[in-house]
Amino acid sequence: MTRSTGVETLISEAYTFLSELDIDSAQASMERALERDFEDEELLYAMKCARWWSDSKVKADAIADPFESGEYVVARWKTFRSFLARLGPVRERAASAFKQFAFGVALSKYGRLASEGESTDPEIVLRLGRANKGHGDYEAAVRQLEGAAKSKRDDPAILAELADAYALIDEQRASKALFREAFFINPQRIDLELLESSAFARLAERVEEIGKTGIEAAEWIPVLGELLGVFSVKRELKPVEAGKLKQSIYELETELAADGSRRAILVPRLINRYFWLIDHYMNRKEDKSKIDELLLKIKLLDPIVYKQYIA
Repeated sequence: MTRSTGVETLISEAYTFLSELDIDSAQASMERALERDFEDEELLYAMKCARWWSDSKVKADAIADPFESGEYVVARWKTFRSFLARLGPVRERAASAFKQFAFGVALSKYGRLASEGESTDPEIVLRLGRANKGHGDYEAAVRQLEGAAKSKRDDPAILAELADAYALIDEQRASKALFREAFFINPQRIDLELLESSAFARLAERVEEIGKTGIEAAEWIPVLGELLGVFSVKRELKPVEAGKLKQSIYELETELAADGSRRAILVPRLINRYFWLIDHYMNRKEDKSKIDELLLKIKLLDPIVYKQYIA
């Protein structure tokens, strides 16, 4: 059934109001559209989303602290994605409008902190960058996340968000390098649900396909990233970094041998570190026996990964 011009105009008007963070006016436009066509599937979908976010917006506005309010909105966005999955086939235009609304609200909350003089705090800048990314302003996100990364060079959460933002502006080489770095430092510090670039999404899907979920999933991201060529942009390690890498491997091997309770996390983390050390040895043209020793360790931990790695 062809949608009437009047209904389309009202739906578009509602989405415009959402971009201005005016959900009450958006709902009013939707109600007027409903009077003209009470069977329009996109409209009914959008109205369910609007009711969901209207309630969340009221609760967010009731939180006095802008940081906590912003955190609440981002948490609600994650829950909203599950809500969308239950609604059936995604209506992309509606989903995109509410994503822009959600991160626009979060941006307004975090923005208050910046105006209050906390704009140099890397944790605040991280959230501003993340909100701008979700809102669709990728260039602003990159600028802010680059600033945060300069303040905290080894923060995996910041590096992963910056990598994601680079991917969204098609800076693929920088994106791959930073994703690899972030997931080496500490995968557990990275919020996978807020990474949205297509390359990362495909990688996350592959991890899910091999049955890795929850905290395990983050550890397997860099392993599959290496095997599938996603984390293909690499750098040479400094001597002190190579020393720390070997020490880290020793500590992980010792923990795994002494206590298998964290095996699900330790195995992929160790494998990723073996990958890094193999790359280091190859770059320095070290004796092949050193590489063979690491390959044997990978084979003993996970024969499937070993076969894919040497293929």
